[in-house]
Amino acid sequence: MPTAALEALRAALDATGFIDASAPEAKRYLHDWTGDYLGAALAVLRPRSVEQVQALMRICAEHRIPIVPQGGNTGLVAGAVAGGPPSVVIVSLERLNRIREVDAANFTLRADAGAVLQTLKDAAESEDMLFPLALGAQGSCQIGGNVATNAGGINVLRYGMTRDLVLGLEAVLPDGNLWQGMTGLRKDNRGYDLKQLLIGSEGSLGIVTGVEVKLFPRPANVETAYLGVGSFADAMALFGMARRVCSDLLTAFEVIGSECIALATLSNPETRVPLGGEWPVHVLMELGCSSAIDGRALLEALLAEAFEAGLLGDGTIAQSRAQARAFWAIREDLVEGQAKRGRHVRTDLSVRLSEVARMIEEARSYVLSNWLGWEPIAYGHAGDGNIHFNVMPPLALSAEEVRDRGGDLLDGLYGIVRGLGGSFSAEHGVGRSRRAVYWEWLTPEQRKAVAAIKAAFDPMGIMNPGCLLSG
Repeated sequence: MPTAALEALRAALDATGFIDASAPEAKRYLHDWTGDYLGAALAVLRPRSVEQVQALMRICAEHRIPIVPQGGNTGLVAGAVAGGPPSVVIVSLERLNRIREVDAANFTLRADAGAVLQTLKDAAESEDMLFPLALGAQGSCQIGGNVATNAGGINVLRYGMTRDLVLGLEAVLPDGNLWQGMTGLRKDNRGYDLKQLLIGSEGSLGIVTGVEVKLFPRPANVETAYLGVGSFADAMALFGMARRVCSDLLTAFEVIGSECIALATLSNPETRVPLGGEWPVHVLMELGCSSAIDGRALLEALLAEAFEAGLLGDGTIAQSRAQARAFWAIREDLVEGQAKRGRHVRTDLSVRLSEVARMIEEARSYVLSNWLGWEPIAYGHAGDGNIHFNVMPPLALSAEEVRDRGGDLLDGLYGIVRGLGGSFSAEHGVGRSRRAVYWEWLTPEQRKAVAAIKAAFDPMGIMNPGCLLSG
């Protein structure tokens, strides 16, 4: 980076806004949450205002300096860390973190992009409302990153992905100009919906600086059940029954293969499964409703019907919010347990609901038949077709061996999903780690359209190079 550009970027920020990449405090911006990806940068820039973001973008555009936008850095596909020789600047939005407005009359909330997701959820709850986006990383991920990756989570079944929750955006474009698209309107049919191009673009088209989201009435009654069933096929049949009986009151339907429980215990030795006996598949189900509806009676009737149909082996309904949190902790702890065990093969697959059980069984068979000593595990948001089918390598393998061999294993899993008409990315995005398969799966017409959108927004190619597209 030219010295003049470096000094201009430093001058555009306050004393704590510029971090030299060689400084110890820069380290946490240069690797991802998993520790699988280590990046490099020339500097870390931490703007405190939208105007500072604009100034930084103009300087970078003038000097052709590549930019990697970064939120909470909790992603799993290396979208916010750039490898190779230091050539980029990281723009962290962590100090641009205000809740701008909670509008109870219009059921909307506006926030800076760097606001932590849990902060939005708390602000909504303080007005007796709900912002339903819910992720394991909600205490550290940022709403701008959620938008940039179109995050999913446990409530997609009822409320949709992040793009379904966003009413408007504010973004700084690569030339430093501000695009303002926050109107509060729920119906606005004036031509192209440009915010939808920014949602899921992973920082490759600009930097989101402000977000306007939908709020919902906060459910007065929330009922949570932890269930044991005989197979993933039974779990999906149970889901179909639950969807018909509970309709849109059903907010979450998670499946957990019993092999995952050891990983939850690895993270939290106090883990206790609230089931009698051993069941191959566990189900976490939750519904929410107003005080006018007896959610407990509805859930009990559903479970009685499922038991009569032979779909349900055992189950417990939470008697308190504390017990419900303990149920959900099993789901969260199994993710932490995987990280504690070490590097492994991670997927984020989606298929049609009718193909979920088949996909899991075919993937399991493929691993057990072709990868001796590797252990498949399956869990995820089955109610929306999303399964995290991960594979634990033999403990004797080094991280480098896992990385080198894992690519071939992934190719096999992706082949199964592609054959079922599914996707290799349900909610984690593409980033750098999935870029090659993303491009491979696109048709020539799709590649042409993607390249045209990138060129229209970012003709100099300075936005998050190497993420989504080569660069």
